[in-house]
Amino acid sequence: MAQQAPIDPTQDPNAINIELPEAIAEGEYANLAMIAHSSSEFVIDFIRLMPGVPKAKVKARIVVTPEHAKRLVAALAENIDRFEQSFGPIKPQADMPSFPMNFGGTMGEA
Repeated sequence: MAQQAPIDPTQDPNAINIELPEAIAEGEYANLAMIAHSSSEFVIDFIRLMPGVPKAKVKARIVVTPEHAKRLVAALAENIDRFEQSFGPIKPQADMPSFPMNFGGTMGEA
């Protein structure tokens, strides 16, 4: 049986060359996400909330189309399923603080 040659990404018309700058690769820690949407976009603010500090900082804001938001939800759900298969169920914490969500518009929390 002949071996098939690996696909050369430079020859694949569907391949995407993604650059990850070092500053972005380090990542940002966030423990709160706030989500707003309009008819044409979803805005996701990733926030770092520290205990005892009255001011939380938005560490990143990501704006996506509704179609991308739906694909993101599906990809996240798939990865959570894989994580739980490997490490067991993720247990939600009952002692989550409540935050004022009156920023205007339709708002969600994650």
